[in-house]
Amino acid sequence: AAGTVPRRRPPSSDMGRGLSLLLLPLALLAALARAEGGTAAAEEVQIEVLHLPDACSPKSKKGDLLNAHYDGFLASDGSKFYCSRTQNEGHPKWFVLGVGQVIKGLDIAMMNMCPGEKRKVTIPPSLAYGQQGYAQGKIPPNATLIFEIELYAVNKGPRSVEAFNQIDKDGDKKLSELEISQYLKEEFARDGKKRHPSAHDEILADIFKKNDHDRDGFISAKEYNVYQHDEL
Repeated sequence: AAGTVPRRRPPSSDMGRGLSLLLLPLALLAALARAEGGTAAAEEVQIEVLHLPDACSPKSKKGDLLNAHYDGFLASDGSKFYCSRTQNEGHPKWFVLGVGQVIKGLDIAMMNMCPGEKRKVTIPPSLAYGQQGYAQGKIPPNATLIFEIELYAVNKGPRSVEAFNQIDKDGDKKLSELEISQYLKEEFARDGKKRHPSAHDEILADIFKKNDHDRDGFISAKEYNVYQHDEL
């Protein structure tokens, strides 16, 4: 369906605090086909700022958690192939910038953008869906895309220093099973969603399975900081 074009799966509208964003590895969009040839200019994302707030801070950077609405159009005929306002009960989309959760062109187009800013961006095929296109999303081969974007929020991303330190209660730069267990309990209480009693243990086990690469029973700063946008 067209609604899945910029993302592979609909994000949560829960202020981006979902456990899947904070701890579980994010499902990255599959590698996009790159169009061959073309001039250097044709490979660039063209950005037109439609509105810039007087107070433009903070500016987005790789690893930040963004909240935005965007509409997508085919440059060839102006037809709309995507509208975020028709998805997820009209809630703006949450995603982490610069890690492949959206097409490469959008990751580039939304850098250094501040809350309240509006942009119109033109994305070449090589930074979108390339020579293959994306039939499911009604994107033809070699399609240049246009997005109109309105950014609402720029937050510290799920793998930031702040997020790590919030969980690391004893400050030893590694996350124990007890620390993450306590964090899960706090998150469950905060969002108020009903869960099966076994959910806590299942999520805790999954976190260690996917993040504790050296199997030492702790998640180190290096193991946690998969986006490498901050120094721990």
